[in-house]
Amino acid sequence: MSAWDWLSAVLLLSGSLLALAAGIGMLRFPDLWMRMHAGTKPQVLGLLLVLAGVEVQLVPDASAVVALLFVGLFQLVTAPVASHLIARAGHRSGVVPRGQLVQDDLRVVELERADAERARREPSGEEPPSR
Repeated sequence: MSAWDWLSAVLLLSGSLLALAAGIGMLRFPDLWMRMHAGTKPQVLGLLLVLAGVEVQLVPDASAVVALLFVGLFQLVTAPVASHLIARAGHRSGVVPRGQLVQDDLRVVELERADAERARREPSGEEPPSR
């Protein structure tokens, strides 16, 4: 085996172990925040390491390397968005214990939106200024 094969094997194995740890964390962690962390950070790093291991083997094939780079970039862009949407859905559904939050900005936004909607529906009783 060449040095490139060893490097590829180390990258593939470490990426696979990180992805496995992320899956175990998704099953075993107690709350939404920890599960969300396990589903994004180690999973993305594991995928990037696996992609790097495959790229080491496919270096002469430029089109395959470019495709793998796009897969990694897409994962880096979409993982934070998915994590944000999971957190927001957990907040709205009540899964997140709001008493444990230091600052609840989503609650403030929800209250402001409700006040604006209430003000729009109910006339304030004031006469509009005449010209």
